[in-house]
Amino acid sequence: MASAATILASEEEGTTVLRAEGEWLVVTAADLDRRLRGLNVPQGQQVTVDLSGVDRLDSTGAWLLLRTEHEFAARGNTVELSNLQPRFEPLLAQVRARGVTEPLPHPLPSHHTFVGFLARVGRVTLVLLKRLYDILSFTGLVMVTILKLLRQPRRLRLVATLVQMEQVGLDAMPIVGLLSFLIGVVMAYQGADQLRRFGAEIYTVNLLGVSILRELGVLMSAIIIAGRSGSAFTAQIGTMQVNEEIDAMRTLGLDPIEVLVLPRLFGLGITLPLIVFFADFMGILGGALMSWIVLNINIPNFVTQLQSAVSESTLWVGVVKAPFFAAIIALVGCYEGLNVTRSAESVGRLTTQSVVESIFFVIVTDAAFSIVFSMLKV
Repeated sequence: MASAATILASEEEGTTVLRAEGEWLVVTAADLDRRLRGLNVPQGQQVTVDLSGVDRLDSTGAWLLLRTEHEFAARGNTVELSNLQPRFEPLLAQVRARGVTEPLPHPLPSHHTFVGFLARVGRVTLVLLKRLYDILSFTGLVMVTILKLLRQPRRLRLVATLVQMEQVGLDAMPIVGLLSFLIGVVMAYQGADQLRRFGAEIYTVNLLGVSILRELGVLMSAIIIAGRSGSAFTAQIGTMQVNEEIDAMRTLGLDPIEVLVLPRLFGLGITLPLIVFFADFMGILGGALMSWIVLNINIPNFVTQLQSAVSESTLWVGVVKAPFFAAIIALVGCYEGLNVTRSAESVGRLTTQSVVESIFFVIVTDAAFSIVFSMLKV
């Protein structure tokens, strides 16, 4: 921590002597500037600045000394800087060589200006458009590979696809089931709390059935899978990229899209609709139990009301979205994994990025489905 810096004024034989002491640093500059501006030195008088007491000096302190010298000289005073320690002479000479007599204005960062803001928005927009273009190009490459696979079905890696189905489907059921159950509990409790004001507690069942089957079941499943499996796709393929295993595949004549991407795409595309069925069941089960506890609606009455509130189309509206969400999660996760550079930092950054992008595209697609279903009155 810097010690106090002072400037003491005295008169000796018609000369004003200013004794600088302490540490003339940027942290003490504000106080020193106030003291220097408060000095009252007669015009035309000899001024000697004694620097023998200066313990530390940086460019800000040197600038204050030279500014004081310049201001006194402009008033007709003869100024002399004396007893400067040799170790400070190069710094003072460098600051003097710049010829700065007034403080340099603090530059306003470009992104704080309106033009800078527009430029930043433009750069971000171009980056996002380029990334969208790259993802669409990757999707096209995957589709071409699928068409080639249709002509030669034996090239499908069935074992790898089954392994992916187990990892992204069966292994994900506990967390999906638990969260869906809790979502059903929360929806039932909050819905009952609001509908009780109108004496319409029975319609809590309608709220549960429509919201979970149409939206929450598939959306929560997709978000959980994006965070769990989509990130795993990026991390696994990215690690292979770092270890140069993908380059080795290409050297051996193997197509990374066929070996790595398609099993994950097919595995997730098959299992996510099944996970959605499971999530819907667990969500309805949680809501049914909470309705029984809070509203005294027993299970038979709950099922009867649910049958009158929803139809088969309500269930299929949610399930039909699942393959599209699965394709988005798998394609984004694999795309980011193949884009990893040979560093651990890149693996972590793109893994996070793949999760964010997957959830973003899933929600955008879900909004598009909602608009289409509304127009079709489904």
